[in-house]
Amino acid sequence: MSNQIIGGPGLFSRRDDSVAKGEPLLTVENVSLRFGGVRAISDVSFDIRKGEVRAIIGPNGAGKTSMLNVINGFYHPQEGRISFRGQTRRRMRPSHAAAQGISRTFQNVALFKGMSTLDNIMAGRTLHMKRGFFWQLWRHGPALDEEIRHRRVVEEIIDFLEIEAVRKTPVGKLPYGLQKRVELGRALAMEPDLLLLDEPMAGMNLEEKEDMCRFILDVNNAFGVTIALIEHDMGVVMDLSDRVVVLEYGRKIADGAPDEVKASQAVIDAYLGVAH
Repeated sequence: MSNQIIGGPGLFSRRDDSVAKGEPLLTVENVSLRFGGVRAISDVSFDIRKGEVRAIIGPNGAGKTSMLNVINGFYHPQEGRISFRGQTRRRMRPSHAAAQGISRTFQNVALFKGMSTLDNIMAGRTLHMKRGFFWQLWRHGPALDEEIRHRRVVEEIIDFLEIEAVRKTPVGKLPYGLQKRVELGRALAMEPDLLLLDEPMAGMNLEEKEDMCRFILDVNNAFGVTIALIEHDMGVVMDLSDRVVVLEYGRKIADGAPDEVKASQAVIDAYLGVAH
């Protein structure tokens, strides 16, 4: 992967620039997805450029989450293809997508509620652990050394997300906004090149949204992680995004800079309702 979380000037240290900033990191080409006779996505094409925040918006049922599921390999489209770092992916599984550098959060928080904040984020490091299960269970010698290194990474993420006070708290006891922050931490622990965020502001109050926006911008601007997000809060979308793609009933109806999309009559009619 092109990022490694380490100590030093920042959490992420670049080590692979095979894709230049501003060039397509991921390309969706003529993708269609069907469930029986229902078309969730119909002939959609767009790209996500390295270093940008790319928003995917649209009304409920537009196919936004289905698109994220296609990108991270949970769904396999019947037509079209996905290319990541110039390589076409065929029948990719989520575990393979994660190994290639794609991580995500979910619309509904998907955490281990009985486990602590630290252990939930530590779960994101499993992909990078080289010692086998029995070594990890034994927690001795090389396995212990490896765990200490990974815990150091997790502690840096906890510090970055300002959740030190709840590091040992079971996440099921945390307020919803903090649970969303822990889930972001687990996704960051996977060292992503592309971070997929499915409604990261859902269910948050204004203060929690402001905090999450700050963390998303820091991950993107300071650490160079490319982000694709689904979000219904148009203020957040317009403030955070470099480009926006709009879906309606599984079809792309607009794609461009936030101001261009906001002014599109098709988007106003389908989603925004009024010209802002």
